[in-house]
Amino acid sequence: MAIFSSNSSDPTRRRVVAGGVALIGSAALPRAAIGASAAGLASAEPFTARVRAFLATLEPDKRKAASFPWNGEAWRGWNYFGFTGYVKPGLRLEQMSGVQKEAAWAVMAELWSPAGIAKAKNVMLLQDILSDMGNATGKRSSERFSLSVFGTPSDKGAWGFRFEGHHLTQSVAVNGGRIVSVTPSSFSSNPNRVPSGKHAGLNTLKGEEALARRLFADLAPPLQKRARVSDSALRNIISYAGAERANAKKVGVPVAQMTSAQRDLLWQLVETYSVEHVHPALGDAQRGRVRTGDREAVHFAWHGPNVPEREFAYRVIGDNFVIEMASVDSEAQHLHTIYNDLGNVLGRAG
Repeated sequence: MAIFSSNSSDPTRRRVVAGGVALIGSAALPRAAIGASAAGLASAEPFTARVRAFLATLEPDKRKAASFPWNGEAWRGWNYFGFTGYVKPGLRLEQMSGVQKEAAWAVMAELWSPAGIAKAKNVMLLQDILSDMGNATGKRSSERFSLSVFGTPSDKGAWGFRFEGHHLTQSVAVNGGRIVSVTPSSFSSNPNRVPSGKHAGLNTLKGEEALARRLFADLAPPLQKRARVSDSALRNIISYAGAERANAKKVGVPVAQMTSAQRDLLWQLVETYSVEHVHPALGDAQRGRVRTGDREAVHFAWHGPNVPEREFAYRVIGDNFVIEMASVDSEAQHLHTIYNDLGNVLGRAG
């Protein structure tokens, strides 16, 4: 079984990736006021305190490496792809002391649920697994993941935080002491199903793949035909940096045409991306957030065959969110995902 590098030579993928580079830092994002809702999602007080405590552990040079202007090009240029290399902006875990790493994980514990932390660590572990298999050895590491702070952590102004590395990105926007956005968010994987070795059987995105395959398989033939918007897979996500709202067109099958059981599957899938990984203090707010708007008009779209270990892609598109998964390789081992809040991209409404 082949394990595919992020530096795939697939021409379709190269075109998609090139588009992402061209849009990073562009004027594609509207410059409306921060925050889709004045109330935000949850109080940022404990999160802000943890970020401040983390920064307080850093020597001046490390603090400088972790600090960026708020709402500048670096903030808009989130990127978990490998085509820009394995080192992302910010201060990497591998550069931190033991005390600093503990403070960094304390920040993440205020953002992610135990399930979210476990999923993130699996994504990170896959970098070591690939390195051990001879894939970009010396370039990959489970500690080559960066923390970045944008602006000044405060209970009054606007600022941001990001945890990012290869196949993982999480952006958090804060304003007026409230967390207002927790997207873009991506937990991606390669190999999604570890075939051998001491981690054999590890399946990082099991729910994200299985729920979607089950939902598509459960649709009646006429609805399957409508849901399948193309016979071939996309080979990558569409909603990358600078194009977070580019995939908002509703195509496929609307919830209104699904059975009760199929609706349940779809909302389980949506919450796998939007609720399951976040801290309990954010969970209910996130659940309400994705269910805002016309629930009957949420659409599910499929690309390619629905055959185990075959390339595929899908999208779930609501009034204010888009979820995507796409296999970069032909065996559905290299999976890219994204969850974007369309009404509040990087904490910016409009």
